[in-house]
Amino acid sequence: MVTHADTYSRWPHRLSVLTAATTLLLIFVGGLVTNTGSALAVPDWPTTFGYNMFLYPWSKMVGGIFYEHSHRLIGSTVGLLTVSLAASLWLAEPRRWVRRLGLVAVVAVIIQGVLGGLRVVLVQQQLAILHACLAQAFFALLVSLAVLTSRFWQDAAAAPRLVDGARLRATALSTACLIYAQTVFGALLTHTGTRLGAHLLVAALVTGSVLRLAVRIFGGQAERRELRRPLLFLSALLIVQLSLGLSVYLWRYTAVSVALAPGLGVMFQALHRIVGTALLGAAVLLAVRIIRLAGVARPEAAPADQAEPQFARQREVLA
Repeated sequence: MVTHADTYSRWPHRLSVLTAATTLLLIFVGGLVTNTGSALAVPDWPTTFGYNMFLYPWSKMVGGIFYEHSHRLIGSTVGLLTVSLAASLWLAEPRRWVRRLGLVAVVAVIIQGVLGGLRVVLVQQQLAILHACLAQAFFALLVSLAVLTSRFWQDAAAAPRLVDGARLRATALSTACLIYAQTVFGALLTHTGTRLGAHLLVAALVTGSVLRLAVRIFGGQAERRELRRPLLFLSALLIVQLSLGLSVYLWRYTAVSVALAPGLGVMFQALHRIVGTALLGAAVLLAVRIIRLAGVARPEAAPADQAEPQFARQREVLA
C-alpha cells in the first residue's frame, strides 16, 4: 500500500503557508477598509468605476479607493493561490479527505468573493458581518491545511502518544472555538456597535481557556517542543491582543480619544483585528497538532512480536 510517507511533496505545504500568509494580509487590509470608512469608496462590482478590476489605473488609487481596490486585488491573489493549492493537493496528495479540504477552500474563497461584492452592490451591513466571519473561518482552514501537509504530520506517526490526550484535545478545540466566537463578536461590534458585553465576556473565557491549556501542556507535555513552541506563541499573542483591546476600548469609549490623533485609533483597531486573526491561527495550529499526536499509535503498548505490524497498520490509516 502506498502511504503518505512514500509520496510526500513539499509544494502543497508551501502553497498552504503562502496562501494563509496572503489571507492574513487580506484580512488586515480589509480591516483598514472598514476602519477608514472606505467600504463603499468603489461603488461598482466586479468592475471598478467601469474599468476591468485588474486594469484600473494606479494613479487613481487615492484616498479610500486605495484601500478598497487594494483589498480587491489582494483578494483575487488569494483566490488564485487557493486554486493553485487545491490543484497541488489533487496532483500530489494521496489522502482523499485532504484533497477534498482543498476543494472546500476553493468553494469558500469563491463564496467570500461574492459576499464582498454583494456587500458593495446591495449595501447591506449583514453581508459585511458574514464576510468578516467567513474570512476568519477560511484562514483557520488554511492553517489546518498547512499542518496537514507538513512534515510534522508525517513524522508524528512515530512519536509517542500524548499523555491524557483526550482531555488535552478537548481543551485545545474549545480554545480555538472560543477564539473564533470572539472574532464573530468582534465583527458584530465593529459593524453594528453592539455586543460589547459579549465581546468582553468571551475575551475573559478565551484568557481562561488559554491558561488552562498552558497548565495542561506544561504540566504533562513540557518536553514536547512541537506543542511548547506554538503554546508560547499563542500566549504571547494573547498578551498583545489584550493590550490592544484595552487600547481600542479606551479610544472608542472614553475621553482618551480626544487626546489622540484619529490615525492612532485606526491603527489600534487594525492591529487588534489582525492579532486576533493570528491568535486564531495559532490556536488552530496547536489544536490540529494535538489531535494528530493524541491519535497516533503507542508502539510500546503492544507485545513485542505484534508491535511492529500493528504500528505499521495504524500509521497507514492515519497517513
